[in-house]
Order: sequence, then structure tokens, then C-alpha cells
Amino acid sequence: MNKFRWFAILFTVAIALTVACCKGKSGSSSASSGKFPDTLRVGTLYSPTSYFIYREEKMGYDYELINNFCESKGMAMDLVVAPNLSTLLAMVKNGEIDVAAYEIPLTAEYKDKIIPCGPENISHQVLVQPKSVDSLITDVTQLVGKEIYVEKDSKYQHRLANLNDELGGGITIHTVDIDTLITEDMIEMVSSGKIPLTVIDSDVAQINKTYYNALDISLEISFPQRASWGVSPRMSWLADSIDSWIAGNAPKDEQENLMKRYFELSKGGYNYQIDLSKGAMSKYDNLFKKYAKEIDWDWRLLASQSFAESNFNPNARSWAGARGLMQIMPRTAKGYGLSAKAMNNPEASIKTSVKILKDLDKWLSKHVSDPEERKKFVLAAYNVGIAHVYDGIALAKKYGKDPTKWKDNVEQMILLKSDAKYYNDPVVKFGYARGKEPVGYVKKILNVYDQARKQIPA
Repeated sequence: MNKFRWFAILFTVAIALTVACCKGKSGSSSASSGKFPDTLRVGTLYSPTSYFIYREEKMGYDYELINNFCESKGMAMDLVVAPNLSTLLAMVKNGEIDVAAYEIPLTAEYKDKIIPCGPENISHQVLVQPKSVDSLITDVTQLVGKEIYVEKDSKYQHRLANLNDELGGGITIHTVDIDTLITEDMIEMVSSGKIPLTVIDSDVAQINKTYYNALDISLEISFPQRASWGVSPRMSWLADSIDSWIAGNAPKDEQENLMKRYFELSKGGYNYQIDLSKGAMSKYDNLFKKYAKEIDWDWRLLASQSFAESNFNPNARSWAGARGLMQIMPRTAKGYGLSAKAMNNPEASIKTSVKILKDLDKWLSKHVSDPEERKKFVLAAYNVGIAHVYDGIALAKKYGKDPTKWKDNVEQMILLKSDAKYYNDPVVKFGYARGKEPVGYVKKILNVYDQARKQIPA
């Protein structure tokens, strides 16, 4: 074979390889080529900070921020929820998602798997303690002689053990089995005085402090841990684009608003005692009587629900955006034909809430046949969303509880939806929920209703 034929063959092979390589690049996701795709594939995890569903609306600090980024670039968002962090990172590595919108710890374990980008969160382990001018602990040396309760075999237990050694001993560390209590339980127990102290990550502590305003979380007891979103090392341009976007003035303002909404605004609800001494529940009693008939409810139960929702304040607005006497979410209001202008109108709010309650009752009748028992499920669904009630019913079936009974059965399962072990259970379809909220909500309404039946004529 002469030189010219060898050259021709080698030249042809080189051209073929070049064409194949180019085809491989052009055939991949447009995101990997440096061009924004029509749809950004986003992965996240269920959590109280990143992503959750509340009253049938998608919410979460990371979810809203990445959604704002997509909108600013004219992209749709395809959201995938991974069951755990290792799966989320594998999805980034395998090219199944473009960005992980979840706070990934920036440790040696993860530094080769992602390029960090987006909002950076710096957290610490913090001491959760009741506010008290006389006994507030302001330095770790003051932990000597104190009793602290933490999750068994957790990083908090290990940090306290190391700190105890550093201080020469004296800290009494009590460990609690995570199967019997969850983080929110322990924070609530500090707030109510059942345990003196606990330790938790600062971001989780900030969220929970918005429910328990009498807590102090200012004492840091660990080194800082940085965390951020992440993209594949193959897509550095996307990381640069996200970082450039979030550095802009408008995104900074959006980020500050979201930080305030999720980590600062009080979510503790109304804790006032109802005054029934004047023989009435509210100045809207005639409206409750008028519309309660449409769902065959005792009007005093409907009024008790309104008290729990807004303390009979037609101008009330929650941290999540719910408005009016019956605290209806904007998207739900729109779906039921209630205009934004009319959301603070007392009669319009009550009338619309009754329509919602009627639908919830219809949907839940397939699961709970007893109409009186079903009212508890309906109230819980109104508060947290019917999706989480469905999950509670599914968990009750799986774990040997009665799925047709609320007290000590489905309510217990909904409480567990704050625990990753349960909200990641295969039978659960809608992830994390702050279970204490609907459980406390139903209990409060029934307590007020019980008082009203004794003091207010039907």
C-alpha cells in the first residue's frame, strides 16, 4: 500500500472521529454546551428549608429561588425529588439533572462531585435554650454542669462528647432514640420546659424558632459548615451563570425576602383564648350560621375553625400568603373564583371556605365513612393540604394503625411526616410536612368547639 493510500485512510479516520465527537457534543443536553435549555432539570430533597408542599402549593427557600432563576432566563423547570443526598449527587454525576438545588455540604467528600454555586449557607450546631435574662448561656464553658438532650448516635452527640473532653468533663449528655422523638419534638420540649437544652443545626433551629419565639439559638458550639447548590464539573458555565445571576440586585432582594419569609417571620399562629362571656363567638356569627348549613355542620364548629385560622381577623395574612377570615391561599382562592380583592371580605371568605370544606369532605368520604370522624380529617386537610392527609392514611395502613380514625392513629402518622424516615417512606407520595401544625390545629378547633357548645346556643 503506497503512502498516498495510507494518508487517505488516516485522513478519513481523523475526519470521522472529529465528526463523531462533534455529533456527540451537539446531541447532548443544550445545558452541557453552554446554552440555556428550554427546560432546566432541577433536583432537590424534601425538607423544611428546601422543598415541601403546603396546602397543595409547592414551597421552600431553595425551590422558590431556583424557580426565580429559571423564570429570569425564560426556562421551564422540571423538578425531581431525590430520596437522599447520595442519590441526588448520583443524579448530578449521571447527567440526569442539571443542578442540585439543595444545600450540599462543602466537604472533602463532595468537593470532587460538584461545582458549588448559588446561595451559600454557613451553618453551625447551636444550643437551643429558653430565653432568660438570668440564666442565658452565652459561652460554651457555661455548659459544664448542664444537662443536654440530643439524638442518639448523631453528629450532635459526637460534637458534645468532644466538647466535654475539651472542657475537662462536666456536661451531662442524654441521648434520645430518634425513633421515639424527632427534632421538632425536642425543640418543642425545650420551649415547654420538658427538657432544659438541646443542640441542632442553626438553619433548622432558625426555622423552628419562628414557631417558638421564646427560644434562644445564638450560642454556636461547632465550627462553621458551608453548603451550597451544585452542578456537574462538566457544566462550570452553568455554575458561573447561577453565581452571576444571584449577585445581581434583584435576585439579592428576592433572596432576602425569601430568607425573611422562611427563617424570620413568626409562624406560631394565634394563641389567644376565646372570649365567650357575651353569649356570642364573633361578630360574624350570622354568616357562620348561614353558610354552615350548606355542609351540614354546626355553625359553632365553623366559627371555631375561623378563630383558629385568623382569630376572627378578616385582614389577617400568614407567612405563607394565606389571607382573610378563613386564611385561604391565593392559588386556592383563584381556583374557587374568589378574587384577590375579595379575599379580605368576611362573607366571601366564609362562603369560599365552605366550598373548599365540601370538596375535602367529598374526597375523604372514600377513606373515612363516619361523617363525624371525617370532620377531623377535613379540618387537617384544610390546614396542611389533603395530600399529606392521604399520606397519613397510607402510613396508618402500613404501620398497623386504623386509617379511618384520627386520634392516636392517622394523627400520629402525620406527626411522623416531619421525620425523614417516614416522609421518604415508599408509601408517602408528598414528602415532608410539619405534622405538629395540622395535629395542633384540629385539637385547638375541637377544644374551642367544645367550649362553645357549653356556652353558646346552637
